[in-house]
Amino acid sequence: MPYINELKQLININSYTKNKAGVDKVGKLFGSWLENLGFEEKVYERELIGNHRLYTTVHEKDSKHLLLLGHLDTVFPPDTFHQFKEDDEWVYGPGVCDMKGGNLVAFKALEALNAEGIELQNIDFLLVSDEETGSDDSKLLSKELASAYDYCLVFEAAGKNMEVVIGRKGVGTFGIDIKGLAKHAGNHYAEGVDANLEAAHKLQKLVALTDLEKNTTVNVGKLSGGIGANTISPHAHLLFELRYDETEEKDRVLKEIDMIVKTSYVKGTRSTLSGGIQRDVMQTSQGHLDFVKAIEGITGEPLKTEKRGGVSDANIFSSCGVLTLDGFGPFGDGDHTEHERALKSSFISRIELTKKVLKYFIEHKKIVG
Repeated sequence: MPYINELKQLININSYTKNKAGVDKVGKLFGSWLENLGFEEKVYERELIGNHRLYTTVHEKDSKHLLLLGHLDTVFPPDTFHQFKEDDEWVYGPGVCDMKGGNLVAFKALEALNAEGIELQNIDFLLVSDEETGSDDSKLLSKELASAYDYCLVFEAAGKNMEVVIGRKGVGTFGIDIKGLAKHAGNHYAEGVDANLEAAHKLQKLVALTDLEKNTTVNVGKLSGGIGANTISPHAHLLFELRYDETEEKDRVLKEIDMIVKTSYVKGTRSTLSGGIQRDVMQTSQGHLDFVKAIEGITGEPLKTEKRGGVSDANIFSSCGVLTLDGFGPFGDGDHTEHERALKSSFISRIELTKKVLKYFIEHKKIVG
């Protein structure tokens, strides 16, 4: 694996989302590599998280434009899982597949084209710093930039059989705060307004919105409330998540959630809703299928596809109308655990695939459409 030292260098920098200094260090390292290929850097500085970075080439007015997309952050705090190691088949460490390894695939494909004397045009590379915590800051930037691009390739990890991703569920995270009225459970039981009981009613109503046949799920992951066994609960909180495959399902569930929040199943309780949709659905379209077919024509090889329940920043660009494919990184598993690893051979195949697609794009000024 000829680029093992570069991967090791990346992995050995802790880039936990809240470790701004580490995330910025990884960003600067990619910046130095990309600037050597002729990319210009625009830094979107942030105070509490790492800076987002956009690397641009010359844009021809009459050409389509392609965005390569990755994130700099990982989920591991300093001094937890940080050691890079390798054996004959695998590399191990935080970010080897999610997604420092994927970012390296994109860079190495660009570097290979540059080494062949091919001028890099109409291709930009966006590296955001907060994907692992929901892209709460960067998604605003992503939505702002999306209109400039026709295609987007995302370098999250490939599937087990080297699939690319043509669909991802949408996801929303919500909270319901419930206010009741505290009273002594022995002396004034009937005068109390039980927020916990209201939460129990709401929990059942929320879970009932799940429709497994349509791959729509509502999960109440945390329920808290009350003071003690001898007090009618004056407050409760529900934390729940919505995942969906179709926009129509999102609309249905959001409408029902609103009704559940507004309804007081226990007289006297008051409820407020917080949160919202984090990333909208990456809904598979004919455009995705045409995109895959075009790549198969470019490479002369079949390209396997899959849909995933998890989300990525591919959701954001896809929901903005950019023709987006995900999973162009290496194959790996164990991501978000101390067992994260990536298959060495998959780096080679993914770099070659990306190089062919980018070369075709530069020469023909489009991929599909």
